[in-house]
Amino acid sequence: MTDRLADRRCAPCEGGVVPYVAEEARRALAELDPAWRLDAATRQIAREFRFKDFYRVMSFVNAVAHIANLEDHHPDLEIGYDYCRIRYTTHSIKGLSVNDFICAAKIDRL
Repeated sequence: MTDRLADRRCAPCEGGVVPYVAEEARRALAELDPAWRLDAATRQIAREFRFKDFYRVMSFVNAVAHIANLEDHHPDLEIGYDYCRIRYTTHSIKGLSVNDFICAAKIDRL
């Protein structure tokens, strides 16, 4: 199912969209790699990636940035020598939208 989401494009979201409720978020999360986690407030999804070294982390981060720029939907990133943590939320609605899951699915393809 990840492919279905990964084949979609993000739509601009300037607010006025209702954030996903818990059940919607859980259904969408089931279409992603099981490593993605939903926070308790159902406002964001997150995943940690591990790498051999900083060079590989930065290569991955650049690929994530490319996806973010193409989709015009940007994650919060935390990086270190051998890890990258990614969090998605739709800031304009203070919760989750389909855009978060589309981008996560595209990252799963990396």
